[in-house]
Amino acid sequence: MSIGIRRSLTLAAALALMVSACSGSATPAPTAVAPTVGPSTGASAAPTAAATQEIKIGISGPFTGGNALTGTEIKNAVTMAFDAVNWTVGNYHITPVYIDDQSDPAKGAAAYEQAIVSQKIIAGVSGWHSSVAVAQMEITAKYKVPHFFALGAADTINEKWASDKAKYGYWTSKGWPVPDKLVVGYVETLNNAVAAGDFKPTTKNVALFGEDTDWGRTVVKALKSQLAATGWTATDEDYFGQAQTDFTGVIARYKNHDVAVIAGTTTFPDSLSAFIKQIDDAGLKSVVVADGLGWLGDWYKLTGSSSDYVIDQIPGWTTDAAKKFATDYQAKFGAMPSPSAAGLSYDYANFFIKILQTALADSGDLTSASIYKVAQDKLWTGQLKYTAGIIMPSYDYAADSLPDMVVGSGHFTFPVIQYHGGEGTVIWPGDIAKGKFELKP
Repeated sequence: MSIGIRRSLTLAAALALMVSACSGSATPAPTAVAPTVGPSTGASAAPTAAATQEIKIGISGPFTGGNALTGTEIKNAVTMAFDAVNWTVGNYHITPVYIDDQSDPAKGAAAYEQAIVSQKIIAGVSGWHSSVAVAQMEITAKYKVPHFFALGAADTINEKWASDKAKYGYWTSKGWPVPDKLVVGYVETLNNAVAAGDFKPTTKNVALFGEDTDWGRTVVKALKSQLAATGWTATDEDYFGQAQTDFTGVIARYKNHDVAVIAGTTTFPDSLSAFIKQIDDAGLKSVVVADGLGWLGDWYKLTGSSSDYVIDQIPGWTTDAAKKFATDYQAKFGAMPSPSAAGLSYDYANFFIKILQTALADSGDLTSASIYKVAQDKLWTGQLKYTAGIIMPSYDYAADSLPDMVVGSGHFTFPVIQYHGGEGTVIWPGDIAKGKFELKP
Protein backbone atom coordinates (compact mmCIF):
# COMPACT_ATOMS: atom_id res chain seq x y z
CA MET A 1 0.00 0.00 0.00
CA SER A 2 1.13 1.38 0.76
CA ILE A 3 3.20 7.01 1.98
CA GLY A 4 2.13 4.38 -0.21
CA ILE A 5 0.15 0.22 2.05
CA ARG A 6 -0.19 -3.35 1.61
CA ARG A 7 -2.59 -6.00 4.32
CA SER A 8 -4.43 -15.65 11.69
CA LEU A 9 -5.09 -19.04 10.80
CA THR A 10 -8.28 -21.20 9.44
CA LEU A 11 -10.23 -24.05 10.82
CA ALA A 12 -8.06 -26.78 9.56
CA ALA A 13 -11.09 -28.55 8.21
CA ALA A 14 -13.50 -25.86 7.14
CA LEU A 15 -10.99 -23.81 5.16
CA ALA A 16 -9.41 -25.24 2.16
CA LEU A 17 -10.86 -21.95 1.07
CA MET A 18 -7.77 -21.05 -0.73
CA VAL A 19 -9.20 -17.81 -1.79
CA SER A 20 -6.31 -15.70 -2.86
CA ALA A 21 -5.34 -12.26 -1.66
CA CYS A 22 -2.07 -11.16 -0.34
CA SER A 23 -0.89 -14.70 0.35
CA GLY A 24 -1.81 -16.73 -2.52
CA SER A 25 -2.28 -20.25 -3.53
CA ALA A 26 -3.90 -23.32 -2.05
CA THR A 27 -1.94 -25.28 0.52
CA PRO A 28 -2.44 -28.61 2.31
CA ALA A 29 -4.60 -28.63 5.44
CA PRO A 30 -2.39 -26.99 8.08
CA THR A 31 -1.56 -27.85 11.61
CA ALA A 32 -3.10 -25.11 13.71
CA VAL A 33 -0.65 -22.85 15.48
CA ALA A 34 -1.91 -21.61 18.81
CA PRO A 35 -2.50 -17.88 19.19
CA THR A 36 -0.23 -16.31 21.76
CA VAL A 37 -1.75 -14.54 24.72
CA GLY A 38 -0.31 -11.10 25.34
CA PRO A 39 1.87 -11.22 28.44
CA SER A 40 4.15 -13.92 27.05
CA THR A 41 4.90 -11.70 24.05
CA GLY A 42 5.75 -8.63 26.04
CA ALA A 43 2.34 -6.97 26.19
CA SER A 44 2.84 -4.92 29.31
CA ALA A 45 0.66 -3.23 31.83
CA ALA A 46 -0.90 -4.88 34.80
CA PRO A 47 -4.59 -4.07 35.27
CA THR A 48 -5.31 -0.75 36.92
CA ALA A 49 -7.12 -0.71 40.24
CA ALA A 50 -10.30 0.32 38.43
CA ALA A 51 -10.16 -2.67 36.06
CA THR A 52 -12.36 -5.36 37.58
CA GLN A 53 -13.08 -7.46 34.48
CA GLU A 54 -10.93 -8.96 31.74
CA ILE A 55 -11.62 -9.16 28.02
CA LYS A 56 -9.44 -10.66 25.33
CA ILE A 57 -8.88 -8.93 21.99
CA GLY A 58 -7.34 -10.64 18.96
CA ILE A 59 -4.51 -8.89 17.12
CA SER A 60 -3.96 -10.51 13.75
CA GLY A 61 -0.91 -10.40 11.50
CA PRO A 62 1.92 -12.37 9.89
CA PHE A 63 4.10 -12.70 12.97
CA THR A 64 6.19 -15.53 11.50
CA GLY A 65 6.99 -16.48 7.90
CA GLY A 66 7.91 -14.36 4.90
CA ASN A 67 6.29 -11.21 6.26
CA ALA A 68 7.37 -11.57 9.87
CA LEU A 69 9.10 -8.17 9.89
CA THR A 70 5.87 -6.51 8.77
CA GLY A 71 3.96 -8.49 11.38
CA THR A 72 6.39 -7.30 14.03
CA GLU A 73 5.73 -3.69 13.06
CA ILE A 74 1.98 -4.27 13.32
CA LYS A 75 2.31 -5.92 16.74
CA ASN A 76 4.65 -3.24 18.07
CA ALA A 77 2.50 -0.36 16.86
CA VAL A 78 -0.69 -1.82 18.32
CA THR A 79 1.16 -2.44 21.58
CA MET A 80 2.22 1.22 21.73
CA ALA A 81 -1.39 2.35 21.30
CA PHE A 82 -2.72 0.08 24.04
CA ASP A 83 0.21 0.82 26.34
CA ALA A 84 -0.89 4.45 26.30
CA VAL A 85 -4.22 3.47 27.92
CA ASN A 86 -2.59 0.85 30.17
CA TRP A 87 -4.52 -1.88 28.29
CA THR A 88 -7.64 -0.64 30.08
CA VAL A 89 -11.02 0.65 28.94
CA GLY A 90 -13.28 1.67 31.79
CA ASN A 91 -13.39 -1.20 34.27
CA TYR A 92 -12.08 -3.68 31.68
CA HIS A 93 -8.50 -4.89 31.45
CA ILE A 94 -7.57 -6.00 27.93
CA THR A 95 -5.44 -9.05 27.34
CA PRO A 96 -4.15 -9.29 23.77
CA VAL A 97 -4.18 -12.57 21.88
CA TYR A 98 -1.73 -12.46 18.96
CA ILE A 99 -3.11 -14.41 16.01
CA ASP A 100 -0.25 -15.47 13.73
CA ASP A 101 -1.49 -16.00 10.18
CA GLN A 102 1.98 -16.89 8.84
CA SER A 103 1.01 -15.21 5.52
CA ASP A 104 -1.24 -18.19 4.81
CA PRO A 105 -5.05 -18.06 4.49
CA ALA A 106 -5.77 -21.51 5.92
CA LYS A 107 -3.42 -21.05 8.84
CA GLY A 108 -4.73 -17.56 9.42
CA ALA A 109 -8.32 -18.74 9.64
CA ALA A 110 -7.45 -21.72 11.85
CA ALA A 111 -5.56 -19.49 14.26
CA TYR A 112 -8.45 -17.03 14.35
CA GLU A 113 -10.92 -19.80 15.19
CA GLN A 114 -8.67 -21.07 17.93
CA ALA A 115 -8.42 -17.56 19.36
CA ILE A 116 -12.21 -17.41 19.56
CA VAL A 117 -12.89 -20.93 20.80
CA SER A 118 -9.93 -21.44 23.13
CA GLN A 119 -8.89 -17.92 24.13
CA LYS A 120 -12.39 -16.42 24.07
CA ILE A 121 -11.56 -13.21 22.23
CA ILE A 122 -14.61 -10.96 21.78
CA ALA A 123 -13.28 -8.83 18.90
CA GLY A 124 -10.25 -8.48 16.67
CA VAL A 125 -8.15 -5.82 15.02
CA SER A 126 -5.38 -5.56 12.41
CA GLY A 127 -4.11 -7.88 9.70
CA TRP A 128 -2.05 -7.58 6.53
CA HIS A 129 -2.86 -10.03 3.71
CA SER A 130 -5.99 -9.92 1.59
CA SER A 131 -6.12 -13.69 1.16
CA VAL A 132 -5.97 -14.15 4.91
CA ALA A 133 -8.77 -11.62 5.32
CA VAL A 134 -11.01 -13.51 2.89
CA ALA A 135 -10.45 -16.71 4.86
CA GLN A 136 -10.86 -15.12 8.27
CA MET A 137 -14.16 -13.55 7.21
CA GLU A 138 -15.68 -17.03 7.40
CA ILE A 139 -14.59 -17.33 11.02
CA THR A 140 -15.83 -13.93 12.17
CA ALA A 141 -19.16 -14.65 10.45
CA LYS A 142 -19.47 -18.12 12.02
CA TYR A 143 -18.89 -16.90 15.58
CA LYS A 144 -20.30 -13.37 15.20
CA VAL A 145 -17.08 -11.80 16.45
CA PRO A 146 -16.44 -8.35 14.93
CA HIS A 147 -13.06 -7.56 13.39
CA PHE A 148 -11.78 -4.09 12.56
CA PHE A 149 -9.28 -2.40 10.26
CA ALA A 150 -7.32 -5.26 8.68
CA LEU A 151 -5.08 -3.86 5.94
CA GLY A 152 -5.91 -6.49 3.32
CA ALA A 153 -7.36 -4.53 0.40
CA ALA A 154 -8.18 -6.77 -2.58
CA ASP A 155 -11.56 -6.49 -4.27
CA THR A 156 -12.30 -10.13 -3.35
CA ILE A 157 -12.91 -8.87 0.20
CA ASN A 158 -15.38 -6.24 -1.02
CA GLU A 159 -17.15 -8.76 -3.25
CA LYS A 160 -17.56 -11.25 -0.41
CA TRP A 161 -18.70 -8.52 1.99
CA ALA A 162 -21.32 -7.26 -0.48
CA SER A 163 -22.56 -10.77 -1.27
CA ASP A 164 -24.07 -11.12 2.23
CA LYS A 165 -23.67 -8.09 4.44
CA ALA A 166 -25.62 -9.67 7.29
CA LYS A 167 -23.14 -12.56 7.36
CA TYR A 168 -19.86 -10.95 6.43
CA GLY A 169 -20.49 -7.58 8.07
CA TYR A 170 -18.62 -8.92 11.09
CA TRP A 171 -15.53 -8.09 9.03
CA THR A 172 -16.62 -4.60 9.88
CA SER A 173 -14.14 -2.38 8.10
CA LYS A 174 -11.06 -2.49 5.93
CA GLY A 175 -7.98 -0.49 6.77
CA TRP A 176 -6.93 -0.09 3.13
CA PRO A 177 -9.18 0.59 0.12
CA VAL A 178 -9.40 -1.41 -3.09
CA PRO A 179 -6.44 -0.64 -5.38
CA ASP A 180 -8.69 0.98 -8.01
CA LYS A 181 -9.03 3.95 -5.68
CA LEU A 182 -5.28 4.46 -5.31
CA VAL A 183 -3.45 3.33 -8.48
CA VAL A 184 -4.92 6.30 -10.31
CA GLY A 185 -2.03 8.23 -8.76
CA TYR A 186 0.53 6.14 -10.65
CA VAL A 187 -1.34 6.50 -13.93
CA GLU A 188 -1.67 10.25 -13.58
CA THR A 189 2.00 10.56 -12.59
CA LEU A 190 3.16 8.74 -15.72
CA ASN A 191 0.79 10.57 -18.06
CA ASN A 192 1.59 13.96 -16.54
CA ALA A 193 5.31 13.28 -17.02
CA VAL A 194 4.70 12.43 -20.69
CA ALA A 195 2.57 15.54 -21.19
CA ALA A 196 5.24 17.74 -19.57
CA GLY A 197 8.00 16.27 -21.75
CA ASP A 198 9.81 14.81 -18.73
CA PHE A 199 9.18 11.27 -19.96
CA LYS A 200 9.53 10.52 -23.70
CA PRO A 201 9.07 6.76 -24.05
CA THR A 202 9.86 5.19 -27.43
CA THR A 203 6.94 2.81 -26.85
CA LYS A 204 3.94 2.80 -24.57
CA ASN A 205 4.56 -0.81 -23.63
CA VAL A 206 4.09 -1.79 -20.00
CA ALA A 207 5.14 -4.93 -18.12
CA LEU A 208 2.84 -5.70 -15.20
CA PHE A 209 3.80 -7.92 -12.26
CA GLY A 210 2.28 -9.04 -9.00
CA GLU A 211 2.51 -11.60 -6.27
CA ASP A 212 0.36 -14.61 -7.10
CA THR A 213 -2.45 -13.69 -4.72
CA ASP A 214 -5.74 -11.82 -4.72
CA TRP A 215 -3.83 -8.69 -3.77
CA GLY A 216 -1.33 -8.97 -6.63
CA ARG A 217 -4.00 -9.75 -9.20
CA THR A 218 -6.27 -6.95 -8.00
CA VAL A 219 -3.49 -4.37 -8.30
CA VAL A 220 -2.47 -5.61 -11.76
CA LYS A 221 -6.10 -5.57 -12.94
CA ALA A 222 -6.51 -1.97 -11.77
CA LEU A 223 -3.24 -0.85 -13.37
CA LYS A 224 -3.97 -2.65 -16.62
CA SER A 225 -7.44 -1.14 -16.95
CA GLN A 226 -6.45 2.43 -16.09
CA LEU A 227 -3.28 2.41 -18.19
CA ALA A 228 -5.11 0.93 -21.19
CA ALA A 229 -7.72 3.66 -20.93
CA THR A 230 -4.95 6.24 -21.43
CA GLY A 231 -3.18 4.59 -24.35
CA TRP A 232 -0.70 2.16 -22.76
CA THR A 233 -0.37 -1.50 -23.79
CA ALA A 234 0.40 -4.31 -21.36
CA THR A 235 2.81 -6.57 -23.27
CA ASP A 236 3.62 -8.70 -20.22
CA GLU A 237 1.69 -9.84 -17.16
CA ASP A 238 3.56 -11.96 -14.61
CA TYR A 239 2.72 -13.33 -11.17
CA PHE A 240 5.38 -14.45 -8.72
CA GLY A 241 5.37 -16.81 -5.76
CA GLN A 242 6.35 -15.32 -2.43
CA ALA A 243 9.69 -17.15 -2.41
CA GLN A 244 10.74 -16.25 -5.96
CA THR A 245 14.00 -14.32 -6.13
CA ASP A 246 15.32 -15.16 -9.62
CA PHE A 247 13.84 -12.93 -12.31
CA THR A 248 16.53 -13.05 -14.98
CA GLY A 249 14.31 -14.73 -17.58
CA VAL A 250 11.40 -12.36 -16.93
CA ILE A 251 13.62 -9.30 -17.15
CA ALA A 252 15.21 -10.49 -20.41
CA ARG A 253 11.72 -10.73 -21.89
CA TYR A 254 10.91 -7.21 -20.71
CA LYS A 255 14.06 -6.01 -22.41
CA ASN A 256 13.07 -7.70 -25.67
CA HIS A 257 9.64 -6.09 -25.52
CA ASP A 258 11.14 -2.64 -25.02
CA VAL A 259 8.88 -1.88 -22.08
CA ALA A 260 8.82 1.74 -21.00
CA VAL A 261 7.24 0.97 -17.63
CA ILE A 262 7.43 -1.97 -15.23
CA ALA A 263 4.62 -1.74 -12.68
CA GLY A 264 3.20 -3.96 -9.99
CA THR A 265 3.33 -5.08 -6.38
CA THR A 266 4.29 -7.74 -3.90
CA THR A 267 4.12 -7.75 -0.13
CA PHE A 268 7.20 -9.97 0.22
CA PRO A 269 10.33 -7.85 0.77
CA ASP A 270 12.94 -10.43 -0.30
CA SER A 271 11.18 -11.06 -3.60
CA LEU A 272 10.58 -7.39 -4.43
CA SER A 273 14.09 -6.27 -3.51
CA ALA A 274 15.62 -9.05 -5.64
CA PHE A 275 13.41 -8.02 -8.57
CA ILE A 276 14.43 -4.37 -8.29
CA LYS A 277 18.14 -5.16 -7.99
CA GLN A 278 18.05 -7.49 -11.00
CA ILE A 279 16.26 -4.87 -13.12
CA ASP A 280 19.06 -2.46 -12.23
CA ASP A 281 21.79 -5.05 -12.85
CA ALA A 282 20.31 -5.75 -16.30
CA GLY A 283 20.66 -2.08 -17.21
CA LEU A 284 16.96 -1.50 -17.92
CA LYS A 285 16.02 2.15 -17.96
CA SER A 286 12.29 1.45 -17.69
CA VAL A 287 10.33 3.46 -15.14
CA VAL A 288 9.69 1.09 -12.23
CA VAL A 289 6.51 1.36 -10.20
CA ALA A 290 6.93 -0.88 -7.14
CA ASP A 291 3.81 -0.51 -5.08
CA GLY A 292 4.64 -1.35 -1.47
CA LEU A 293 8.42 -1.17 -1.60
CA GLY A 294 8.41 1.11 1.44
CA TRP A 295 6.00 -0.98 3.51
CA LEU A 296 8.89 -2.32 5.55
CA GLY A 297 10.75 0.26 7.63
CA ASP A 298 14.25 -0.98 6.72
CA TRP A 299 13.54 -1.68 3.04
CA TYR A 300 16.56 0.31 1.80
CA LYS A 301 18.92 -2.18 3.44
CA LEU A 302 17.54 -4.76 1.01
CA THR A 303 17.63 -2.72 -2.21
CA GLY A 304 20.43 -0.18 -1.82
CA SER A 305 20.85 2.27 -4.68
CA SER A 306 18.97 -0.01 -7.10
CA SER A 307 15.79 1.58 -5.73
CA ASP A 308 16.78 5.07 -6.93
CA TYR A 309 14.07 6.51 -9.22
CA VAL A 310 11.57 3.79 -8.28
CA ILE A 311 8.02 5.07 -7.79
CA ASP A 312 5.82 4.05 -4.86
CA GLN A 313 2.84 5.17 -2.82
CA ILE A 314 3.30 5.23 0.92
CA PRO A 315 2.26 7.58 3.69
CA GLY A 316 5.01 9.52 5.42
CA TRP A 317 6.02 10.93 8.77
CA THR A 318 4.76 14.40 7.88
CA THR A 319 3.40 15.77 11.15
CA ASP A 320 5.13 16.42 14.45
CA ALA A 321 3.04 13.66 16.04
CA ALA A 322 4.05 11.22 13.30
CA LYS A 323 7.73 12.06 13.65
CA LYS A 324 7.51 11.62 17.42
CA PHE A 325 5.88 8.22 16.98
CA ALA A 326 8.64 7.11 14.59
CA THR A 327 11.32 8.32 17.00
CA ASP A 328 9.64 6.65 19.99
CA TYR A 329 9.18 3.43 18.06
CA GLN A 330 12.82 3.33 17.01
CA ALA A 331 13.97 4.00 20.56
CA LYS A 332 11.71 1.30 21.97
CA PHE A 333 12.23 -1.43 19.39
CA GLY A 334 15.56 -0.60 17.75
CA ALA A 335 14.29 -0.39 14.18
CA MET A 336 12.83 2.28 11.93
CA PRO A 337 9.09 1.73 11.38
CA SER A 338 7.15 2.01 8.14
CA PRO A 339 4.30 4.54 7.92
CA SER A 340 2.17 1.85 6.25
CA ALA A 341 2.57 -1.18 8.50
CA ALA A 342 3.37 0.57 11.78
CA GLY A 343 1.88 4.02 11.27
CA LEU A 344 -1.50 2.90 9.98
CA SER A 345 -1.69 0.07 12.53
CA TYR A 346 -1.04 2.57 15.33
CA ASP A 347 -3.81 4.87 14.12
CA TYR A 348 -6.26 2.03 13.66
CA ALA A 349 -5.48 0.61 17.11
CA ASN A 350 -6.31 4.01 18.58
CA PHE A 351 -9.51 4.16 16.54
CA PHE A 352 -10.38 0.68 17.83
CA ILE A 353 -9.81 1.84 21.41
CA LYS A 354 -12.25 4.68 20.69
CA ILE A 355 -14.78 2.11 19.46
CA LEU A 356 -14.37 0.11 22.69
CA GLN A 357 -14.84 3.26 24.75
CA THR A 358 -17.97 4.13 22.77
CA ALA A 359 -19.40 0.64 23.16
CA LEU A 360 -18.89 0.77 26.91
CA ALA A 361 -20.48 4.22 27.16
CA ASP A 362 -23.45 3.21 25.01
CA SER A 363 -24.17 -0.28 26.34
CA GLY A 364 -22.54 -0.40 29.76
CA ASP A 365 -20.48 -3.46 28.88
CA LEU A 366 -17.98 -4.78 26.38
CA THR A 367 -19.17 -7.82 24.45
CA SER A 368 -19.01 -8.90 20.83
CA ALA A 369 -22.58 -7.68 20.44
CA SER A 370 -22.06 -4.25 22.00
CA ILE A 371 -18.89 -3.66 19.97
CA TYR A 372 -20.57 -4.77 16.74
CA LYS A 373 -23.50 -2.45 17.45
CA VAL A 374 -21.11 0.52 17.44
CA ALA A 375 -19.80 -0.63 14.05
CA GLN A 376 -23.31 -0.82 12.62
CA ASP A 377 -24.81 2.28 14.17
CA LYS A 378 -21.90 4.70 14.31
CA LEU A 379 -18.88 3.53 12.28
CA TRP A 380 -20.80 2.60 9.13
CA THR A 381 -22.89 5.77 9.22
CA GLY A 382 -19.94 8.11 9.61
CA GLN A 383 -21.03 9.28 13.06
CA LEU A 384 -17.88 7.85 14.61
CA LYS A 385 -14.59 8.83 13.00
CA TYR A 386 -10.99 9.22 14.07
CA THR A 387 -9.26 12.51 13.41
CA ALA A 388 -6.34 12.34 15.85
CA GLY A 389 -4.21 10.04 13.70
CA ILE A 390 -0.57 10.47 12.80
CA ILE A 391 -0.86 9.33 9.15
CA MET A 392 -4.24 10.35 7.68
CA PRO A 393 -6.21 13.51 8.55
CA SER A 394 -9.42 11.51 9.03
CA TYR A 395 -10.43 7.86 9.16
CA ASP A 396 -14.13 7.66 8.43
CA TYR A 397 -16.62 5.40 6.69
CA ALA A 398 -19.87 5.96 4.84
CA ALA A 399 -22.73 3.82 3.58
CA ASP A 400 -21.52 4.12 -0.01
CA SER A 401 -17.85 3.37 0.81
CA LEU A 402 -18.19 0.19 2.88
CA PRO A 403 -16.29 -1.87 3.68
CA ASP A 404 -13.68 0.68 2.53
CA MET A 405 -13.12 3.97 4.24
CA VAL A 406 -13.83 7.30 2.58
CA VAL A 407 -10.97 7.99 0.16
CA GLY A 408 -9.90 11.44 -0.97
CA SER A 409 -8.39 14.72 0.09
CA GLY A 410 -8.89 15.28 3.79
CA HIS A 411 -9.61 11.60 4.34
CA PHE A 412 -7.57 8.54 3.36
CA THR A 413 -5.20 9.11 0.45
CA PHE A 414 -1.65 8.25 -0.63
CA PRO A 415 0.62 10.58 -2.57
CA VAL A 416 3.05 9.16 -5.14
CA ILE A 417 6.72 9.35 -4.24
CA GLN A 418 10.00 8.75 -6.05
CA TYR A 419 12.98 7.34 -4.20
CA HIS A 420 16.50 8.74 -4.09
CA GLY A 421 19.07 7.37 -1.66
CA GLY A 422 16.42 5.62 0.38
CA GLU A 423 14.29 8.73 0.81
CA GLY A 424 10.97 9.35 -0.92
CA THR A 425 10.02 12.68 -2.45
CA VAL A 426 6.35 13.44 -3.13
CA ILE A 427 5.82 14.02 -6.86
CA TRP A 428 1.98 13.69 -7.02
CA PRO A 429 -0.50 15.30 -6.55
CA GLY A 430 0.83 18.65 -7.64
CA ASP A 431 -0.59 20.67 -4.75
CA ILE A 432 1.60 18.84 -2.24
CA ALA A 433 4.49 17.77 -4.49
CA LYS A 434 7.99 18.47 -3.18
CA GLY A 435 9.81 17.48 -6.36
CA LYS A 436 9.42 16.48 -10.03
CA PHE A 437 9.32 13.12 -11.73
CA GLU A 438 12.81 12.13 -12.87
CA LEU A 439 13.99 9.49 -15.32
CA LYS A 440 16.74 7.09 -14.39
CA PRO A 441 19.91 8.36 -16.11
